[in-house]
Amino acid sequence: MKKTLKLVGISLLSILIFSCEDSLDEIPDNRTQIDTAEKIGELLTLAYPAATYATFLEPRTDNAEDKGPTADEIRVNTEMFFWRDVNDVDIDFPTNYWNEAYEAIAQANQALASIEELGGGSELNSLKGEALMARAYAHFMLVNIWSKTYDPTTAASDLGIPYVTEPEDIVIKDYTRGTVQEVYEKIEADIIAGLPLVTNDYDIPKFHFNKDAANAFASRFYLFKGDWEKVIQYSNNVLGDAPATLLRDWNGAYDAFTFSEIGNEYSSTTDVSNLLIVSSNSVYFRSYASARYQLSASLATSLFFNRTEINNKRWAYPVFGNDLVFNIPKYVEYFRTTNAAAGIGIPFINSVLLSTDEVLLNRAEAYAMLGQTDMAVMDINSFLSKKVDGYDAATDVLTIDQINTIYTVVEGIYTPFYTIEADKLGLIHALAEFRRREFHNEGLRWFDIRRHNLEIIHEDVNENESTLSKTDNRKQLQIPADALSFGLQPNPR
Repeated sequence: MKKTLKLVGISLLSILIFSCEDSLDEIPDNRTQIDTAEKIGELLTLAYPAATYATFLEPRTDNAEDKGPTADEIRVNTEMFFWRDVNDVDIDFPTNYWNEAYEAIAQANQALASIEELGGGSELNSLKGEALMARAYAHFMLVNIWSKTYDPTTAASDLGIPYVTEPEDIVIKDYTRGTVQEVYEKIEADIIAGLPLVTNDYDIPKFHFNKDAANAFASRFYLFKGDWEKVIQYSNNVLGDAPATLLRDWNGAYDAFTFSEIGNEYSSTTDVSNLLIVSSNSVYFRSYASARYQLSASLATSLFFNRTEINNKRWAYPVFGNDLVFNIPKYVEYFRTTNAAAGIGIPFINSVLLSTDEVLLNRAEAYAMLGQTDMAVMDINSFLSKKVDGYDAATDVLTIDQINTIYTVVEGIYTPFYTIEADKLGLIHALAEFRRREFHNEGLRWFDIRRHNLEIIHEDVNENESTLSKTDNRKQLQIPADALSFGLQPNPR
């Protein structure tokens, strides 16, 4: 079907039924009526981007190295490793994520419009809360992939992304990018309005913006904005009094799992650390280990195989395979058959979008920035208790002096929009390194690289270096060609 809207085309809403020929001439009016809470709830199951960002963000980071020509050449992996602009619309490419994010936003907006048409009311509040949180999340991801990272001194002039708040009910509609500041203000407004309304009243809460997921997203949003008090506030709502019991237990339960069991458990609803999970159309399971620009032998050694300085103990993260396919099994493919006779179907993977581990590290960073060192160190030790093999709370608790010694780093490497005092650098570096390992191959490292303005150097097997500087414009992916063709301003190159 030809796309005609200026962002992503006519939204493929489940509520719209019309022919391809007629869609170019007029808006269909034979729509299924969204006139009950149940129908709105069904609509909201599609209000989450049905695409993964790890495929195109992970190879852009320092978590990827060249494994050489005997590894698999996967186009999205190669193009992203060299930070090239691409416009493929296939699954696992950036343009597909852009399209799917705006499709999700369209679903959320239709749900909100339907709630308003039904007159609102307390029985619809939880649906309204989910719709607002889902809309905020999709826009947040878009602005942090296609725009500059938030900086209050430049946000009012930095190009944002279109923030869509109405159902797409006309064929041709003009959109403008606005500014990063405007986008952040609208995200925050949606969070403030939506978060108090969300509930846990779902058959499977972890596939929706439940209470913990909503607070976890707020924790991430305010971390990016540098509002440390609010990071702590929303993180506390998730973590309670015993945060270590809520973390992914690499040092315990996962230690007894096989390769397949780890892959199945990682994105399952049964793991206490998972707060929001999405199922997305992707073939990442087939290539995340074998792709050429991935976890090389030298990188696996430095990140996972080398012993820690915690009494010479190893990291508990289980790395499987050999130098061509080193990986931590975080993905499993689910194949939805559409034609059994022809063997045709759609591959899906489950991805963890929000977790307690991220929330804890967010809070520790906020404590560090506020000078509450004891609290930050306490969170770090809670985290390490689940990530270091054979961790013993009687002997392995780190002090701030030990952290500063182990994670010493020179000034000038971490340069976010706010100042990190010299006595806080060790903590910030430690937390960044913990995040780098914990969320390896999930794409989140890219956002830390952006918000800390880190420089990245990629080297091929012939020792040719490519550098992504601190302020390199390629840290903002290029706006998709379809959107550019209808007038959206491109990112500078």
